[in-house]
Amino acid sequence: MTPAETRTAGTTPAYAKGRQRREEIVTAAASVYADAGYHGASLREIAKRVGISHATLIYYFPDREALLAAVLERRDEEDDARGFPREPVGIGGVRHLLALAAHNARHPGIVELYVRLAAEAITPEHPAHDYFTRHYRDARDYMHSAFSAMAEGGHLREGVDPRTAAVSFIALMDGLQVQWLTNPDAVDLVSPLRFFLQQVLTTSLDQALSRQS
Repeated sequence: MTPAETRTAGTTPAYAKGRQRREEIVTAAASVYADAGYHGASLREIAKRVGISHATLIYYFPDREALLAAVLERRDEEDDARGFPREPVGIGGVRHLLALAAHNARHPGIVELYVRLAAEAITPEHPAHDYFTRHYRDARDYMHSAFSAMAEGGHLREGVDPRTAAVSFIALMDGLQVQWLTNPDAVDLVSPLRFFLQQVLTTSLDQALSRQS
């Protein structure tokens, strides 16, 4: 075995262990943020949940901001893993967000984390403020593109402005999440979104979704 092979063989298990530890820390942080919010969470509490020392956690994430960035990065990666279409084409963008709402209904922890951090991040001083500013801008632009494509295809009712429809849809989606977390038995995350869409479309939503975008 060459020296290079020896180094690779010797470091691979350590690298895998370190990567696993990092993932455990991010998972615990997401849970603590969902429970207590970013400002109410401490690195020591997160370390305690993982079963490691505060010093060990600092080795992987030197400060609170770095850990928060990792939690938000994982959320984006999970969206990508579910096949988030970066370029919506008409009903394709709508289909994705309806699927996302259905996914969220099965994962309340993700929703609680998102809602709590989004509310906290309205102040410019919050370390996640820039992230959510970009997130909402991208979400609005995404749905604006989808509604614009539907309008060009004659599938949007006359007088419906694509930009206003996009803002309304995103606002409805996020507002439903807050109500659902408060009383999940009384609120459905998907049906009101479908109702809204049916009001702005010229054709049946089910027929539109069944067509290949």
